[in-house]
Amino acid sequence: MSSVLQTPEVAQLLGQDKVHRNLFPAPLTEAALRRGEAELAAGGSLVAETGKRTGRSPKDKFTIKDALTENKVAWGSANQPFPPDKFDALYERVLDYLKGKELFVQDLFSGADPKYRLPIQVINEYAWHNLFVRQLFIRPTAEELKTHKPEFTILSAPSFKADPQRDGTNSEVFVLINFSKKLALIGGTEYAGEMKKSIFGVMNFILPERNVFPMHCSANIGADGVSALFFGLSGTGKTTLSADPGRSLIGDDEHGWSATGVFNFEGGCYAKCIRLSAENEPQIYNALHFGSVLENVVLDPVTRIPDYDDDTKTENTRAAYPVEYIHNAVIPGFGGHPKNVVFLTADAFGVLPPVSKLTPEQAMYHFMSGYTAKVAGTEAGVTEPQATFSTCFGAPFMPLPPKVYAEMLGRRLRQHNAQCWLVNTGWQGGSYGVGKRMSLPYTRAMVDALVEGKLANVEFEIEPAFGLSIPKSCPGVPPELLKPRNSWNDKAAYDKMAADLSARFAKNFEQFDAPPEVKAAGPKPVK
Repeated sequence: MSSVLQTPEVAQLLGQDKVHRNLFPAPLTEAALRRGEAELAAGGSLVAETGKRTGRSPKDKFTIKDALTENKVAWGSANQPFPPDKFDALYERVLDYLKGKELFVQDLFSGADPKYRLPIQVINEYAWHNLFVRQLFIRPTAEELKTHKPEFTILSAPSFKADPQRDGTNSEVFVLINFSKKLALIGGTEYAGEMKKSIFGVMNFILPERNVFPMHCSANIGADGVSALFFGLSGTGKTTLSADPGRSLIGDDEHGWSATGVFNFEGGCYAKCIRLSAENEPQIYNALHFGSVLENVVLDPVTRIPDYDDDTKTENTRAAYPVEYIHNAVIPGFGGHPKNVVFLTADAFGVLPPVSKLTPEQAMYHFMSGYTAKVAGTEAGVTEPQATFSTCFGAPFMPLPPKVYAEMLGRRLRQHNAQCWLVNTGWQGGSYGVGKRMSLPYTRAMVDALVEGKLANVEFEIEPAFGLSIPKSCPGVPPELLKPRNSWNDKAAYDKMAADLSARFAKNFEQFDAPPEVKAAGPKPVK
């Protein structure tokens, strides 16, 4: 089907005098400053505020339900249906709103592998948003631009606010994905992450039919040339743990696993930067200079030095920058088949072990469960961690039924003899509010050990609450931390909390159509 960009309305919109196409970071930065959209930090980063929406707005995201999507999409709270006629009416209103305005356009790619990449075009009302997408997606070469034909479009109008009664939305915010018209329509929110995640959802819809497993994960490569994957929702450590000085970064968030290996969907990174420091996260810290974009980071009013510890505006402060700002990034973003697959979870209950080894059946179970905590600020209205189950560690971005993605994972783990691990970056010694967050240096030590094969010869034991296999020792980590019950002062309280979480897992898994051996791999409710 032809791209919506070929419609007369969009052609007219892009034919206006004040349309800037494929500007580089310097002129985009100048435009954002000229328009009063942002300010410049001491280190050269462009710093913008996103207003009251400082995270994604999942209740305002919809997929257009039509002949193409009706029987393919897993409709529900993560994939809310939206009528085509309402979309068309709102789309026309947004086009009319943008007429005569200064606009910024980027022609980009999603997908580092030319065989599977998606040419996209992004049309922005804001210059800083245009810099954001330029740095986050894959930038074509001058030669590639000559033949670039977009197959999907993002039209972003943050200042246009929907009327729920008239437009059929849930609020003034709307994130509408139309697969038939190949268009993402976004308005009412200045949070730039909505654009990035919209295209991720598109890739998750189209790639499984091409036998590519789309994954919400980061990826890196060791000195031995072997790649590793890190799954997890925002705030669990995908970006932090994959940005390892001792390993080469493929990408921090979105990848595909094809018949030839893994490849990055993006050309940039989108890191949480609350409490960022040169000591704990040197690669990310050093990447934040001219060309990077900071969201909701507080600046010193005199020096304009960022205060990464200040959460006045939100806990979900963000930094966007090209992947090549990481000194040892893999360009282009390709890697071979991974030998280690890590599931990252921020367990707010303080029950799961810091690191455990999963069988393929347990991997399928925990992938479908997608247990973690929603970290403060990641979504609108979330002010403290909340226990949640997010299928495939990315339910908001997975349009197809969970079984589709889970079966692809299982096949690849077995085919390539990859070991799956569960790493808890959440709480220990008690639940949220009682215990404390797992030390990042210890988590790094555990991840280093598993990807470097240092856990291959250590002794493991089965912990009773979840039937997980945990190491009795790990280089660089006190042994008493490896067994979660040992870190609780009140052992009876741990047993009660473990039984509670086990029952939550079992209740959540009732919704899935999974093979008996996968169902049996989960924890049993403790009476």
